[in-house]
Amino acid sequence: MAETGRTHGHPADQASMLTSCARRITVKCLRLPTAGRPISRVTLDLGPEDDGVPGTWTALTPREARELARRLLDQAAAADRDAAAVRAEDPGTTSSPCGPSTGHAA
Repeated sequence: MAETGRTHGHPADQASMLTSCARRITVKCLRLPTAGRPISRVTLDLGPEDDGVPGTWTALTPREARELARRLLDQAAAADRDAAAVRAEDPGTTSSPCGPSTGHAA
């Protein structure tokens, strides 16, 4: 099978990120050789879940990748604000890997 593209990244970027919910996320730069000029995309690979459900991937233009990064940072800031507000209301509240938990028995 002929190689159609090549992924690049800094050595620190080569490792995947494992989320607290056990999803592996890999971000790389994909460069596709073309006759006129190379095409570069940022790939986002969401690996399979622990139970074997297949993951998914996408390739974004640099502009799309920057927009996604901005939106992720905006949502992370909102989540931080929400978590701080919950902790202020109920100091016994903790956060589990996949969402908030009251820490109280049901």
